[in-house]
Amino acid sequence: MDKTPVRSVPLKNFLEIPYDTLEEMNLKAKERAETATPAQLEKEYRTYLLKEKRIKAVTLCFTDIEGRFHMLDYDKKYLLDSADNLTFDGSSIRGFTAQSESDLRLSVDWGSIRFLPADVFGPGKVVMFVDVYGRDRVEGFLVDGVNAEQEYDKKGFSLISTGGYYHSLPLDRLRQFIDRAAEAHRAMGFKNEKDHPEVAPSQFEMNFSYTDIVRAADNIQLYKLVCRQVADNLGMTATFLPKPMVGINGSGMHTNFSLGKGGKNIFYSKGGKDGLSDTAWDFISRLLNHAGEMCLTFNSSVNAYRRLDPHFEAPNQIKVSPIDRGSMIRIPVGNEKTTRIEVRSVAPDANPYLVLYTILRTGLEGKPLVKDKEKRDRVRTLPDNIGDAIKLFKSSDFMGKILGTENQDKYADFKQMAADRSPKALGALIKPSEIIYHHEVTNQVLWYNF
Repeated sequence: MDKTPVRSVPLKNFLEIPYDTLEEMNLKAKERAETATPAQLEKEYRTYLLKEKRIKAVTLCFTDIEGRFHMLDYDKKYLLDSADNLTFDGSSIRGFTAQSESDLRLSVDWGSIRFLPADVFGPGKVVMFVDVYGRDRVEGFLVDGVNAEQEYDKKGFSLISTGGYYHSLPLDRLRQFIDRAAEAHRAMGFKNEKDHPEVAPSQFEMNFSYTDIVRAADNIQLYKLVCRQVADNLGMTATFLPKPMVGINGSGMHTNFSLGKGGKNIFYSKGGKDGLSDTAWDFISRLLNHAGEMCLTFNSSVNAYRRLDPHFEAPNQIKVSPIDRGSMIRIPVGNEKTTRIEVRSVAPDANPYLVLYTILRTGLEGKPLVKDKEKRDRVRTLPDNIGDAIKLFKSSDFMGKILGTENQDKYADFKQMAADRSPKALGALIKPSEIIYHHEVTNQVLWYNF
């Protein structure tokens, strides 16, 4: 009997890229997306996928009308053969199509490709975003245990750290999570600016660099996905509920926004008030005028209105200021490159595509705020509950104009269904219904167990 040892051959050989190489590849892909045409990008990445035998699947991502992130894994060979005719059942996604007209087509955005950390997403995959056709800074909380949101009505939330700004120990669970998530984000080309614990216990914040409006929304969804997976790997839950605990600061998605033309920042003016141009001030005026009716797109859940409590640095005042953090819009210090406005009233559970689209269309097409010089200024505030926000949104002709009345009605109906499951008065205690029927948390079992 031949006892010659058999040489072990790996059964699987899927792509795993070191973090430093990964960052280089993602930054190069980002630069290429800014200069190449869609046709050039499709040709280049088709060739790459065809040659790279170690990639097994391509994950295609999209977001529904409420902001929930969805992923579909496609076999690489099938994707390359069928990219022009990818369809899925839209009736299974809230807000897309009715069962009788369910087929929707996916159009691949080849410039959105991201090469993934294998220890977070698994080996042998890349991710891209898709458009669905029918016929800046994000904060969150880290809580103990996996699936803590879905189990809220049984266990509540248990914070994993009592530290806040600068008070987190170097190797405590919160810091380990921030370090690992930040490493993955950096490797994916996010260009992190800073990563640190936030004011409240167990709260974290990560900032990443500016980019164009669609890619910024893509980044927000990927950012949250990475945080959730890293937390799960560590036996915890990363939650982006705006106010998961009472008595401490909530989480926001402070959205920094500027307009460019011919490579120049047209929000900047050296001699302008607070360094802003007339274009920027006109943009701000339109946002302030439509603030109430836009509020539902920025704060899309029952829980979000707890964050607009003025006792906790709440940005609920419909005004602009360079220093007052209670203002809906803040003017950060900037120069000809970095001048921008910061819309502070956006919650982290909002649909980022809908938020950025609404800001852009409103700032360009809305009606400017007209002040009555004979009357003393009074501070207006955003709605303090989702019911009032829904009423303002539904009655707005302007929101119907920029979103389309069908989308306006559909979005309002979904928000009303969730609102109906919680009392209108928020009260002092967080209700389980705010958590388990939340659009990023609920599933069929939870939703129909009512």
